[in-house]
Amino acid sequence: MLDIDFVRSNFPAFEQSNLEGLAFFENAGGSYTCRQVIDRLYRFYTQRKVQPYGPYEPAQLGGAEMDEARERLAALMGVETDELSFGPSTTQNTYVLAQAFGQWMQPGDAIVVTNQDHEANSGPWRRLADRGIEVREWRINAETGHLDPQDLAALLDDKVRLVCFPHCSNVVGEINQVADICAMAQAVGAFTCVDGVSYAPHGLPNVAQMGADIYLFSSYKTYGPHQGIMVIRRALGETLPNQGHYFNQGSLYKRFTPAGPDHAQIAASAGMADYFDALYEHHFNEQVSPAARGAAVHTLMREQEKMLLQPILNYLRQKNSVRLLGPDQAENRAPTVAVDLGKPANDVAQKLSDYGIMAGGDNFYAVRALEGMGINPDQGVFRMSFVHYTEQAEIDKLLNALDDII
Repeated sequence: MLDIDFVRSNFPAFEQSNLEGLAFFENAGGSYTCRQVIDRLYRFYTQRKVQPYGPYEPAQLGGAEMDEARERLAALMGVETDELSFGPSTTQNTYVLAQAFGQWMQPGDAIVVTNQDHEANSGPWRRLADRGIEVREWRINAETGHLDPQDLAALLDDKVRLVCFPHCSNVVGEINQVADICAMAQAVGAFTCVDGVSYAPHGLPNVAQMGADIYLFSSYKTYGPHQGIMVIRRALGETLPNQGHYFNQGSLYKRFTPAGPDHAQIAASAGMADYFDALYEHHFNEQVSPAARGAAVHTLMREQEKMLLQPILNYLRQKNSVRLLGPDQAENRAPTVAVDLGKPANDVAQKLSDYGIMAGGDNFYAVRALEGMGINPDQGVFRMSFVHYTEQAEIDKLLNALDDII
């Protein structure tokens, strides 16, 4: 069992007087930052704020901390160090990748996108139609929001070069079967791009085991600074045209980062690995590989979340006045729960703030998904999202407040 007191002791937000009594249920928009990241960020700005990798000690230490972040996070995800790179955001990283694919592909080639995605992993790829690329849409079930792999099979042929889909949607919440989908795509010679922004906060996945060619997520939603993190496996990364400075094209982690990286935030991202390691060492005694540690922490997080999530799903399932999006079983979904209220969702979010509940009402950039399920994006959905540091008392507080409001 996850030691929730130990977990919360790693997050300074829970010690702040202005946040006392408030229950945070908008984690899908950005998580609290762990102490280890904050400490590293402060140290970099106060002790290392020089051009990294120079011949003098502060520059050497700063560069080493940037390298450490890449090395340790990659190891937790089961990939090589230079297969992981940082960019200013996942949206920007996706845009750069789309430009690379646009140069590499030929008119008449095809890509597959979904209408379940956040727009960041949909819009840039759809714009390739302007270059003569055929864009095929893998559509969700209008009632459930589910992405059926059989529907994907009907879209795949030897023209498809890339399949883009989410690990899980930020409004549907269902966890897609990434390994199976990647295998289907690769069977016709296509690469895969997985949007992991809504999944990674619930445990960093082993990208190598899943078989994804690209895996994207945001560090500010995984207890870190505001950066986009992307894993690009070597075979694809060395195939696509370089998007960085021409003299850096021999470095895989620099090929798709045309803008200068934020040195301090990259260095601070090693604090994410510090936190995951601290969780492992607190709960386990056995010395194992970084990837095995990552898997164990992933399981700890998911078990805690599933235990807290099921009562929320049970409660919403019994309410005729709301429409729960996605599965009603915690086993196959992330703790990101959106409901259609049949009225402007932000009004409910505002009312709940009076109860000390921090949640959101919006379309959350999932306009295509909401439209695909017959929901007015302007009206939006009410979304409750939490992570492993949420405690039972906060779940109880949420359910009591919902009882009064809806």
